[in-house]
Amino acid sequence: MKYIFWFFWRIWFYILIMIPIIILSPILLILVSSEKTYPQFFRVARFWGKFVLWGMGFYYKIDFEQPLEKEKSYMLIANHTSMTDIMLMLAVVKHNRVCIMVDRSSSKSRYQVFERAQKRLQQGLSICIFPEGGVPDDESIILDEFKDGAFRLAIEHQIPIIPMSFIDNKKRFPFRFFSGKPGRMRVKVHAAIPTEGFTLENKQQIKEQARTVILNDLKH
Repeated sequence: MKYIFWFFWRIWFYILIMIPIIILSPILLILVSSEKTYPQFFRVARFWGKFVLWGMGFYYKIDFEQPLEKEKSYMLIANHTSMTDIMLMLAVVKHNRVCIMVDRSSSKSRYQVFERAQKRLQQGLSICIFPEGGVPDDESIILDEFKDGAFRLAIEHQIPIIPMSFIDNKKRFPFRFFSGKPGRMRVKVHAAIPTEGFTLENKQQIKEQARTVILNDLKH
């Protein structure tokens, strides 16, 4: 019976992803056609993220160490263990943000992502990046090593880094098909790590500090 539940539950996940996209496709095409309509696109994306989470039987509990300022630009980072990570990031961050995904196997994608990120940061937006660069094949790895990109951008633009711990996503909806279960997803939004006054020489130190903050939550 468990395997029957997992099978239909996983299929339901993909159905939930596609339903809003199909219904809202005319609106989405209009919103993505212009930089000016990005805030409206983000609001639709947040609705989509919440729709999928709730439809799968997930509910989230967010613990903020300090509130995020509405008009401030941040580098938002989190651990990456599940296909629900993007939806949860959209649900957590309420204001005008952008999530950029990178194909780590493609050098062209890595180059293009920095161009896009630079442009968004110059517009005063925040950036969401999963600094592990992907999900480890070895499920025994609690938190993979972080790539440099998010921290380089944060230092270059002198914006604070906000580490987020997605504590339950791996248990609730891992990448293995026959696994997971509905329930609570806890998020810990940590205090900002400042980068003002730092240079790229401090990149490794800041990166390790951010990784340690997240890792300490995941070990408990």
